[in-house]
Amino acid sequence: METHIRDTYKSIAAPSEGLYKELGSRFIAKSFPVSSETEAMAMVEAQRKKYHDARHNCFAYRLGPEGKLWRASDDGEPSSSAGRPILGAILSEDLSDIVIVVTRYFGGIKLGVPGLIRAYRSASSDALANAEKVEKVAVRAFTVNFGYASMEQVQRLFKDMSLPQEERDFGLDCRIRTGVRLSAVDDFLERVSRIDGCEAKET
Repeated sequence: METHIRDTYKSIAAPSEGLYKELGSRFIAKSFPVSSETEAMAMVEAQRKKYHDARHNCFAYRLGPEGKLWRASDDGEPSSSAGRPILGAILSEDLSDIVIVVTRYFGGIKLGVPGLIRAYRSASSDALANAEKVEKVAVRAFTVNFGYASMEQVQRLFKDMSLPQEERDFGLDCRIRTGVRLSAVDDFLERVSRIDGCEAKET
């Protein structure tokens, strides 16, 4: 059955850096791959500590296969002059699971809101230009529980669907933990339901 579930998206493979200078001000952009809000904010705090003498550490992050979870912060700059332009750079490349922190060292001359927007976006774009892009697959985690009598059918299911066996426990009963890409979840659950004594619980 045809599905329209989006389960692949673009992110970055490793941290990268960008730089923009104007009228004495320096804008240092750092991009990081992240997988949660907690991780994103930890990166922001790490940059704030590293550049504790800077006037501003502005940031934006975007998370998830569809990028629905996001946040942008101006950190004291005029409203929407920093965080939104950083987010704009992320959106222009359709990236997710990423945070960009842009640190500004003030050069003594005000740039005005249009100048700030240009600077924060340019620094962010430079960091992304230096980043290696990767494709990620969105998955849901399941634990498959079954008896030894169903072992052959379960192993065939895993092979047919090319599912990873991340954790296995063959004690009194059998248990395998796996990740199923979003577009294959319905098919996976339907196949599991056809195996006697087998159940899949989302974990």
